[in-house]
Amino acid sequence: MAVEMHAGLASEGGSKLKMLLTFVDNLPNGTERGTYYALHLGGTNFRVLRVHLNGQRSSVLENDVERQPIPEHLMTSTSEELFDFIASSLKEFIAKEGDGSNISTNRRELGFTFSFPVKQMSVSSGILIKWTKGFSVVNMVGRDVAACLQEALSRKGLDVHVAALVNDTVGTLALGHYHDPDTVAAIIIGTGTNACYLERIDAIIKCQGLLTASGRMVVNMEWGNFWSSHLPRTSYDIDLDAESPNPNDQGFEKMISGMYLGDIVRRVILRMSMESDMFELISPKLKIPFILRTPLMAAMHEDNSPDLREVARILKEVFEIPEVPMKARKIVVKVCDVVTRRAARLAAAGIVGILKKIGRDGSGGITGGRGRSNTKMRRTVVAIEGGLYSSYSLFSEYLHEALNEILGEDIAKHVIIKVTEDGSGIGTALLAASYSS
Repeated sequence: MAVEMHAGLASEGGSKLKMLLTFVDNLPNGTERGTYYALHLGGTNFRVLRVHLNGQRSSVLENDVERQPIPEHLMTSTSEELFDFIASSLKEFIAKEGDGSNISTNRRELGFTFSFPVKQMSVSSGILIKWTKGFSVVNMVGRDVAACLQEALSRKGLDVHVAALVNDTVGTLALGHYHDPDTVAAIIIGTGTNACYLERIDAIIKCQGLLTASGRMVVNMEWGNFWSSHLPRTSYDIDLDAESPNPNDQGFEKMISGMYLGDIVRRVILRMSMESDMFELISPKLKIPFILRTPLMAAMHEDNSPDLREVARILKEVFEIPEVPMKARKIVVKVCDVVTRRAARLAAAGIVGILKKIGRDGSGGITGGRGRSNTKMRRTVVAIEGGLYSSYSLFSEYLHEALNEILGEDIAKHVIIKVTEDGSGIGTALLAASYSS
């Protein structure tokens, strides 16, 4: 991972890791004051959010959130229609403050989380590379996303300034850093996965000549696309990839994220049932891709009942396998365990790769040849968000176990994994505060 990170920082297209520049060099530190807004367009829903800050690193930020579905026709309409709809919703949200008469008193600052591939041009502008998740709004690719939103806000008569255009992982890092200044990286591991971290500006060779006040910049790794011949790939992974809508893409994500783990388990169970008499009959449902969702796989994995009745119930409900003998139930739990343990250990190895790159793994960094003995390890915090880690206790347990194993306990005790909640909302509002003009 650390070697690929180097390659991605050296040149565009130098690695499977995109190592995208975010232009974020000024992370929130807890002194921010005032009221800030965030908009999150992440898929078929979008959220508007208001955060009140009192200049103290408060443990609970006061915030108000409103969620709205994006009407289906707008996902394929024009950029004006889509952003006008979003701007109108923001206008209604602001009008609910007090009596609504203060709708245009002061200029408001907004952070915009846009969870689609963007080439960032500055902290508050970025060009859409392509649509994903069912969106195909015409006349948008190649245009500045923040400018499209800013124009719509003006059309609706709103004095709101788009202060930051942010990827959700960067929002997670901002929120982590707000609460704890030792936060150096952020990982999202839920349905999908990504990571970002703070890099020294002189290590980003592809942006030569760019200076930042802090001498550092947040780099969005897009680590779901990481690939290496050292990854423990099986025939199940190869088949899943070949049958996916994006073959040869997001290889790391397909081995570790919640979108795919349930389906890897299904593929293993299908092969076992075809090659043995594990179940009396092969259910046709076993052949349906993605029929086993990861939360149900986790429920089977974490079934503590003596007769594994939850395993039997899920196999019956999902795959219509009526009578599952005890021996087969135990095998299914073992398969869930192997797939989850591999995913958690790979995620841990990825985290160590980041720490190694920035010299926080106790070895003095990838270029420092010093041994572990004479390097004083600094407290290092990694912010983490996503249901796979926060809701699946065996996954998080295996991840910590692997961190201890790879780093050694003496180093691992200085590395703290902290769960954040809503980096894509609150974190983005905090970045709007950091960058408000």
